[in-house]
Amino acid sequence: MATSQTVRSQLQLVFETGTDENGEITYKNKNFNNVKTGATPDQLMAVTNALVPLQERTLYSVERNDASILFN
Repeated sequence: MATSQTVRSQLQLVFETGTDENGEITYKNKNFNNVKTGATPDQLMAVTNALVPLQERTLYSVERNDASILFN
């Protein structure tokens, strides 16, 4: 049976930056690397809630990106 181990986590905040010439919403990402791999979703949302008021743009989404190694 294969197993995995998370080796890297990143918190990504996606903000709306406006619209393009076609009226489509444009976005900008702010990435925070070296997030503890054991951080819970509640902990990441607490960090997000602390950071968002410091931003000028409207928050669109919050994403967590994990990288894992697979073992056989």
